[in-house]
Amino acid sequence: MQGRLFRYLFIVSIAFLSFILGALVATANLPPNAQLLTSFKGAAALYQVFAFWSAGDDMSETTMWYPTRTPEKGVTIHNAAKAQPGLTLYSSGHSQAAYLVDMGGNTVHEWSLPYSAIWDASGDIHNPVSDQFIFWRKAQLFPNGDLLALYVAHGRTPWGYGLARIDKDSNLVWKYLGPAHHDMDVGPDGRVYALTHTIRERPVDGAPWIHVPVITDSVAVMSPDGEVLKEVDLLDAIRHSVYAAWLTMIRFDFNGDSLHTNAIDVVDAEMARHFPFAKPGQVLLSFRSLNAIVLLDLETEEIVWAVRGPWNAQHDPDLLPNGNILIFDNLGHLGEGGASRVIEFDPVTHKLEWTYAGTAAQPLESRTRSAQQRLANGNTLITESDAGRIVEVTAEGEVVWEFINPERWGEGEAYTPVVFWAQRYDPADLRFGNFSN
Repeated sequence: MQGRLFRYLFIVSIAFLSFILGALVATANLPPNAQLLTSFKGAAALYQVFAFWSAGDDMSETTMWYPTRTPEKGVTIHNAAKAQPGLTLYSSGHSQAAYLVDMGGNTVHEWSLPYSAIWDASGDIHNPVSDQFIFWRKAQLFPNGDLLALYVAHGRTPWGYGLARIDKDSNLVWKYLGPAHHDMDVGPDGRVYALTHTIRERPVDGAPWIHVPVITDSVAVMSPDGEVLKEVDLLDAIRHSVYAAWLTMIRFDFNGDSLHTNAIDVVDAEMARHFPFAKPGQVLLSFRSLNAIVLLDLETEEIVWAVRGPWNAQHDPDLLPNGNILIFDNLGHLGEGGASRVIEFDPVTHKLEWTYAGTAAQPLESRTRSAQQRLANGNTLITESDAGRIVEVTAEGEVVWEFINPERWGEGEAYTPVVFWAQRYDPADLRFGNFSN
């Protein structure tokens, strides 16, 4: 017995030392670098999956739950005189569902459809993880009550699991079982624009320093019923643009993720009217790894405009009617408040026009995910994902509405699930239900 145990430990030790040696050779770019880099990336991804499975049902080991910051739940602040009335839709790290709540935090409608109910072997996702580790990264509501849900999973590389459109009663309308991730948008003509990622084996022309295989992002354009019409590889889109030199700045993460594109917005005619460098049909993207916001022309398949600014690991750039861009800056804030901030900046002069970072007593801090929405009354609705918090602030920085995810897990309710995405809707724009505020 001891002899078998010794041999087992010896083999594991040799494998571990080989892994470390391969990592050093790969990172130092020594021969046989390409082959070892492939093995290293595969082993790294395998390690992530192994760590995930060994965690069992310990949700604290996932990135969907964080230590509870406050015992308060639901709506904790509501200044009816200053808050923008409406219904707020959000998705949570504890479920494959979306919740529509009124200004008092009461759920007035709910959608839910587990991935296991839509998955089949025809898609790109093989052997999906169990439902408890799959979540809706974003949910977009249509006036008739249909919902477009984006599925993502913890513990897989790549992690995107697909899209599904469901009706107001959570019945499936259509599904896309490709590796969609992070974000999607719907154009004026009903087409769906999604981010997808794949493991690319094909070298990037003119960029030999990008060693394949590598995770690359693409923009997939789909018909209103989910049929893929076109896909544009974003590494190629950069390479064939005036921003090709930016490829030298790419630093791959543990899994070989290159751009980590985390947001997409379709430019419509009204948006283009306020941004002379943009055209209808182009898409605004966020490259977290490059700290860059870019415009992709889907016809020429190249990046036609880009900006890098005083933000770090940003999410959710929004084009505003005043010609500015609103963005969640996850790690770019220094000083009083949190590490995160929401900023409004002029894309021509790069001047910061507005900033909100919370206060010393209530800092804004979300190192991953997060979003914001400029409301009709000028307030800003902020999704502070890591805190499981949605907050509405005025232009002066006054908090006039706050909602804390009411779900908890662990002994003493030690963990709160993230809020992936939140959006405020005017009940007058919804043609289902009988909503009032």
